[in-house]
Amino acid sequence: MTEADATVTPFTGAVALVLASSTGGVGQHVASVARGLVDGGAAVTVCGPGATEEQFRFTAAGARFIAVEIPANPTPADGRAVAALRRVLAGPVDVVHAHGLRAGLVAALARPAQPLVVTWHNAVLATGLRGQVSRLVERVVARAARVGLGASQDLVDRARALGARDARLAPVAAPALPAPRRSRAAVRAEFAVAAAQPLIVSVGRLHPQKRYDILVDAAVRWRSLDPPPVVVIAGSGPSYIQLAARISAGRAPVTLLGHRTDVADLLAGADLAVVTSDWEARQLFTQEALHAGVPLVATDVGGIPELVGDAAVLVPPGDVDAVDAAVRDLLADDDRRADLGRRGRRRAETWPREADTVAALAAVYTELVPATGTGVTGRATGDGGTSGGPA
Repeated sequence: MTEADATVTPFTGAVALVLASSTGGVGQHVASVARGLVDGGAAVTVCGPGATEEQFRFTAAGARFIAVEIPANPTPADGRAVAALRRVLAGPVDVVHAHGLRAGLVAALARPAQPLVVTWHNAVLATGLRGQVSRLVERVVARAARVGLGASQDLVDRARALGARDARLAPVAAPALPAPRRSRAAVRAEFAVAAAQPLIVSVGRLHPQKRYDILVDAAVRWRSLDPPPVVVIAGSGPSYIQLAARISAGRAPVTLLGHRTDVADLLAGADLAVVTSDWEARQLFTQEALHAGVPLVATDVGGIPELVGDAAVLVPPGDVDAVDAAVRDLLADDDRRADLGRRGRRRAETWPREADTVAALAAVYTELVPATGTGVTGRATGDGGTSGGPA
């Protein structure tokens, strides 16, 4: 922590962090927040699907974990999740902090006596009946939360438009990547990348929002380049079968790697990173790529422009021609790629770190329950009421 961080008073009350099904950014963020709050003296209980504890190991950070099964989409089982969360919140908890609209809805329906904070991590992109339901959920969550936190400014604006009492920007810092464990040559050898051949990397959940179909279609065109690049996509998710079929049909030079824990290694071997999403807030892979000094092509959506500034090449969403042209231009210009790499590292130095994110949340919690002292004996009355003590 910096000297400025050291002046921030940590929150030592009891916090319940709530999340729905997650295999990526939200789960990583909750694990980071839990670790930082515990280190600062807070009593932290994480409530979410059992699979999230298996993947993100909240208990290893010193938090208590209670399984509350909140699937990614609304189901009749939500009633059981609400009841389970209500039982948790009947105990000594000072602040409830839900992450994402699904967790926010379950927390709102549990009608906690404690102040409810909800972080908006994603925009609603669905259409039809599902989109209508999702927009209703947005409205319920916006109005139920004492404080709504948006991971990007467009999410803050959305919460305010839906009637949020207090909506604020709260950038989500990417957890620091470890140093690569393998050399650049070793990483490239895994994918049979020749010395002069470019390696293009993307990391994210295989979900329609990520629009990996655009990356695959662009990669089909890159077969004519000399040498043709190798493209790898790390991640798992519901779009796997469709993407695999698209790759096979187009004979695209793309490999789906599945879930990987060695993103630092992949970036060490990469010549270029690509993000083709229809929307993102502060996507973790975008942050990781710039931290690693890997030149980035990304879509001009959501919070990405404010995140990267002039340190990446931005293209319109859903535009395979634009992705194709941007990648071709960069692969043909070594100096420009090197310049973008330097710009990326400089830009990354301006972003909040994990400690800054935790300090900002601690300040919000303290604002809501200012009399909470230790999280063991403290009892306070905030907006909506609160019960003190360890979770």
